[in-house]
Amino acid sequence: MNTWKPICHLHDIPLLGARRVARARGMDVALFRTANDEVFALLDRCPHKGGPLSQGLVFGRSVACPLHHWTIGLASGQAHAPDEGCTPVFQVQVVEGVIQLLQQELDEHALDLAPPVAGPCAKRIAIIPNPAPA
Repeated sequence: MNTWKPICHLHDIPLLGARRVARARGMDVALFRTANDEVFALLDRCPHKGGPLSQGLVFGRSVACPLHHWTIGLASGQAHAPDEGCTPVFQVQVVEGVIQLLQQELDEHALDLAPPVAGPCAKRIAIIPNPAPA
């Protein structure tokens, strides 16, 4: 059974803005609001290098990734040509000004994608169990 989970009010997301929805498991979901009050939900991960789409610029029915400016369609999650790739889409509805997502998708959709690890601490090191004194 598909149960819709209330997330927030439409006015909680600024026009041409985004908000992140934390999940119990998996990466966050990004909610986007267009200038026409359309609302879309994507996994908060660009298909290129994993950039946080919720921090990108919303224009029309697209978002530009903040890392490398890939343009991602909000309705499809598809990168616009010449770029290729897709980010998972979540179903969303707005009822009486309340944005809702499907609970089953929040619990089960796109759990296999790991958040990107970047920067000077991107590599993990093994902890030596009993290091010898220097």
